Amino acid sequence: MAKASHIRGLQATDPLRLAAARVLEVRIKELFAQARGVLDINDIERVHDMRVASRRLRSVLEIFAPCFPAVEHRAALRDVKSLADALGERRDPDVQIAGLRTFKGAVGRSDQPGVEHLIERFRAQQRAGNARLETVLAETQASDLRGRLEALVEAARAESARREGQATA
Repeated sequence: MAKASHIRGLQATDPLRLAAARVLEVRIKELFAQARGVLDINDIERVHDMRVASRRLRSVLEIFAPCFPAVEHRAALRDVKSLADALGERRDPDVQIAGLRTFKGAVGRSDQPGVEHLIERFRAQQRAGNARLETVLAETQASDLRGRLEALVEAARAESARREGQATA
């Protein structure tokens, strides 16, 4: 599993919006770093890592919601949730297949065809999940989710700087 990246420069004394911007920026990078090869059904860890990254990103968006422009935030959060759901649909059969492969090795020879039948059913779900994930990834790219998330980072930084300027004036 991909370990969460350290947030450089994050201080307990940071204004909330600045902290939100720093954390969001890192979580965006983590998510999109996992995108390459995520549709390869032979590399199930890539899907797992991207799913974990999507959940981290979603949490940041939910926790720091007041720090971002509301309309843009809601749209980005909706799209991150959609991506996380698609990753989950793709990941769940992977887990079932892995468990059934282990189980197949433990059952008698006469039960193995039945277990193999179940594995094939989950492979069909895996392919369907992959097709949905491919669609959602295309939508993510077409809607420039990354750019919209990065715009939230910049908006939070700008508002933090504006408020800091008011506080020192």
